[in-house]
Amino acid sequence: MVLSKTASESDISVHSTFASRYVRTSLPRFKMAENSIPKEAAYQIINDELMLDGNPRLNLASFVTTWMEPECDKLMMDAINKNYVDMDEYPVTTELQNRCVNMIAHLFNAPLGESEAAVGVGTVGSSEAIMLAGLAFKRKWQNKRKAQGLPFDKPNIVTGANVQVCWEKFANYFEVELKEVKLREGYYVMDPVKAVELVDENTICVAAILGSTLNGEFEDVKLLNDLLIEKNKQTGWDTPIHVDAASGGFIAPFIYPELEWDFRLPLVKSINVSGHKYGLVYAGIGWVIWRTKQDLPDELIFHINYLGADQPTFTLNFSKGSSQIIAQYYQLIRLGFEGYQNVMENCRQNAVVLKQGLEKTGRFNIVSKDIGVPLVAFSLNDNSRYNEFEVSDMLRRFGWIVPAYTMPADAQHVTVLRVVIREDFSRTLAERLVFDICKVLHELDALSSKISAKREENGKNGTVVKKTALQTQREITDVWKKFVLARKTQVIC
Repeated sequence: MVLSKTASESDISVHSTFASRYVRTSLPRFKMAENSIPKEAAYQIINDELMLDGNPRLNLASFVTTWMEPECDKLMMDAINKNYVDMDEYPVTTELQNRCVNMIAHLFNAPLGESEAAVGVGTVGSSEAIMLAGLAFKRKWQNKRKAQGLPFDKPNIVTGANVQVCWEKFANYFEVELKEVKLREGYYVMDPVKAVELVDENTICVAAILGSTLNGEFEDVKLLNDLLIEKNKQTGWDTPIHVDAASGGFIAPFIYPELEWDFRLPLVKSINVSGHKYGLVYAGIGWVIWRTKQDLPDELIFHINYLGADQPTFTLNFSKGSSQIIAQYYQLIRLGFEGYQNVMENCRQNAVVLKQGLEKTGRFNIVSKDIGVPLVAFSLNDNSRYNEFEVSDMLRRFGWIVPAYTMPADAQHVTVLRVVIREDFSRTLAERLVFDICKVLHELDALSSKISAKREENGKNGTVVKKTALQTQREITDVWKKFVLARKTQVIC
C-alpha cells in the first residue's frame, strides 16, 4: 500500500514561495518577527522588493563603479568572509594592500628611493581618507604651534565652496574652521588667488580638488602651489596642500600625464583617491598616500597585538572586508597602465559624443570642461517654462537617473544636470540618452503649451484670478494627468 502525506506549509514554501503563506502576509518592517521563515521565502521577498531600485548601470548621478569582470567578482566573493584587520591571519591580503599603496604612490610621483616603501593606507572610501589626511595636518600644525609656544586651538582649512560634503564633515567632527572660497557664475572651482588670500597662521592646509563633483573640472594645483610658496616665503609659514583626487586621481596620470598636480609639486603632502570611482572597483575602497613618513605623525599610528602579532593601524574604523582591496589589486595588474589609459580615453570620447549630441539640440549650455573628469554638466538655455529638475524627473520614466542640482554660493542661482561617464557607459548608451532627452524636451514643450493655452483661455473669459502655489501645482498636475492618459491610449499592444 502506498502511503501519502499532506505537505506542510513549510514544505510548500520550499518548493514554491509564491504558493506559500509568506507572500500573503506582510512581514515586519521595523521590528523582528517572532518566528523564522524559510530561506527561499526570505530570498524571494527581498529580491522582489529590490527590483524597485534603480538600475545601477543607468545611475548617471554616481561616480562609483557599477561593473567589474566576472573573474574579479569571483575573487571578491571568495574573500568576502575575510576581515582585513586580521593581518596575521591573512598576510597575503595585507601584502596586496601594501602593493596597491606603492603602485598608487608611484603613479602619483611620490619621491621614493629604489627600495623605499610608500606611506599610505587603504580606507573605506575617500571620506575616511580625507578624515585621516586632515587629522595628520591638524596634528602636525598643533605640534609645531605648541613647540613655538603659540595658541593651537583655532585651526582652519581653506577649500573651495565646491568641495564634497566629507570636507564639511571633517571640519565639523574634528573642530576645524572651514574657510570656503565662494564660486561665481562661469567659474565653479576654487580660485587659487582667493584661496591663498584666505590663508593665515592657523591654516593647517589648503585642499585642492582634482575633479569637482559639480562639473568635473580640475582645480589649478600648480598655480596654487606656486602662489603658496611665495606666501610662505613672505610670512615664514609652511602651509601645505592636500589634493582631493577622489575622482581625478585615476584619470589624470593616464590621459593628462603632463598636468602637474601631484607629488611633483613640493607643497603637496598628501593625496586621496577613490578606488571605487575611476579606480574601477565596487563601492567601499579608497586610498590616502603621504609624501614622506615625516608627513604622518607617529602618534596617530596605533599598534595592536591581540590578533596574533604587532600590527600598526591608522584608520577610523577597525573591521572591514578584504574584497575591495583584492579587487583593486586585480584591476591594477589586470589592466596595467595601458588598460587604464584605454578605459579613461574611452570615457573621455563618450563624454564628447554626449556633449556634441546635447549641443546639437540647441537647448543647453555646457558648463563642464574638456579637461577633467569625463562627465557632462549642462543647463537649459531657457528654463522659464520648465526647469532642470523637471527634465531630471521625466528622464526617470526611461530608467535614466540624471541628477539636477543648484551650484553652491555665490552661484546658487545656476541649476545644472550632470551625466557621469563611467567605464560601462558606451557610445550606444550615450546616443540613446540624447535621444531620450530630446523626447523629454518634446513632451515638456507640449505640456507647457497646454498649460499656457489654458491660462490664455481663462484670461479671455475674464476669469483671471491670482492663484496660490498649491492651486497652481494642482492645475499643473491635472494637465499632466490628462497628458499622460492621452499618451497611454495611443499605445498599440
